[in-house]
Amino acid sequence: MTKRSIPAIALALAWSIPQAHASTLVPPGNRHIAQPAVPGASTRRTKASNTTFDAKYRKVYALLKNDGKLRAKIRETAAAYRIDPMHMVGAIVGEHTYNVDAYDRLQTYYVKAASYLSSGLTFSYRGENVTDFVKRPEFASCAAKTDSYDLWACRETVWNRQFRGRAVGGTSFPDDRFSATFFQPLYAGQTFGIGQLNPLTALEVSDMVQRVSGLPKLDAADPNKVYETIMDPDLTLPYVAAILKTSIDAYRDIAGFDISRNPGITATLYNVGGPEARAYALKAENLRRQAEGREQKLPEENYYGWLVNEKLPELQALF
Repeated sequence: MTKRSIPAIALALAWSIPQAHASTLVPPGNRHIAQPAVPGASTRRTKASNTTFDAKYRKVYALLKNDGKLRAKIRETAAAYRIDPMHMVGAIVGEHTYNVDAYDRLQTYYVKAASYLSSGLTFSYRGENVTDFVKRPEFASCAAKTDSYDLWACRETVWNRQFRGRAVGGTSFPDDRFSATFFQPLYAGQTFGIGQLNPLTALEVSDMVQRVSGLPKLDAADPNKVYETIMDPDLTLPYVAAILKTSIDAYRDIAGFDISRNPGITATLYNVGGPEARAYALKAENLRRQAEGREQKLPEENYYGWLVNEKLPELQALF
């Protein structure tokens, strides 16, 4: 699961717009007739593994088909977060088709999760732990945030505005995402588990998962526990559901769109990240369109979400 930036001007305009109250239903299915282009990095990664997107899709499909317990876990978790299980299925299928191959058996994920308990991991950059980094005065405006999503989103905003690509206090910081800089202790571009989560995203929805599922809150000071959580299917599925629920709520409350019946849209947001910022940007664009007398723009699926909607009948049949 990755995050992509939103143009700064669009964000500045969007954040000043009041939240929407009415919701327009986004109908099922794809808005694009043909699949949008797949990023070159995904294509190269797949070719390097001597496989194809279709083969990877069939592998994750087989995992879902052959494991009734996994399907039951998905149904149970989706019900707890009041979302259609196809949203979770779409995220899992998309990640394992375009990111990494699925393991043949769910048990492999449990084994991988246990291995992280004995690893000495840190969330740091050039020796500075992220828990110390966010105590810098630049982050003072985030101190009043009590929910984990608001807190880490605020910290990521401060990173982008004041540290990313800059030299601060004698330290030069890379022009890269907050998660890539501080939350990848093993190797670049890493996401893990059946939901292919990155640690920062898991930390953001930790409070929701604690409220709904009763799991212990994650702490950036305990990276090993974070990695165990995102690798263990029993622990990570609630995080997948919470991320999807966050996207659905953001598009309803901010942009005025009900995307709860379109797993391709939620899968797209799961892939690109930043649902709130994207909802504000879409709201801003539709206000401009309204002022110009043009038809409003519906949320659209990317290549990843397009596949999910295309395969939806086959996936629904499993459930």
